[in-house]
Amino acid sequence: MDQETLELEAAAYRRLRDHLRGRTDVQNIDLMNLGGFCRNCLANWYMEAAAEKGIEMDKLEAREIVYGMPFADWKAKYQIEATPEQKAAFAEQQRDH
Repeated sequence: MDQETLELEAAAYRRLRDHLRGRTDVQNIDLMNLGGFCRNCLANWYMEAAAEKGIEMDKLEAREIVYGMPFADWKAKYQIEATPEQKAAFAEQQRDH
């Protein structure tokens, strides 16, 4: 991969990360139901990329990078209880994988 591609992909990731940080009204279950991934997935992918480079990072550290704050703080401030419809859609979506 050339440097320009690396920089463009990094910029696109940062924009996605910042967009998700700003859209605290969008719940992870909505992202999962509609897009098949959520903020936690993004954090897991970040952690996996770090591991490939020999960088030790745990799940909470990766989530803090994605969420812009400790995960527990984000949950307390922004996460709401999923509706029965959201839970059913999530269960259906998980069955397809």
